[in-house]
Amino acid sequence: MSRLDTVRELITEPSRSEKAQALQWLVRSMGQAFPGIEHTAGVSGGEACLLQTQIPVLVLVQVRLLGSSESEIPGAYPSLRATDPSNAWACYDVHKAEIDRQITENETA
Repeated sequence: MSRLDTVRELITEPSRSEKAQALQWLVRSMGQAFPGIEHTAGVSGGEACLLQTQIPVLVLVQVRLLGSSESEIPGAYPSLRATDPSNAWACYDVHKAEIDRQITENETA
């Protein structure tokens, strides 16, 4: 039996709250990985983008920094899922210096 098969067996028994806690542990163990965020070579220069879109995290951050409200952002980007903005903010919180640098570079280009 593989480790993944063992995990599959083990996750059928816990309660929903225990599964949620286990999921949080798993995400933390992955380091700087963020749910809903991906880096794809050749898409937006490999910058962090929202999963299955070509919308860079820095674009949502910039829109927010320019004063758009949380409720205005989905209207401007109809392909966003409900969790996309919060995933972008979480990524920004950890990678603030890098994303701020990317925003500055884009503004001066």
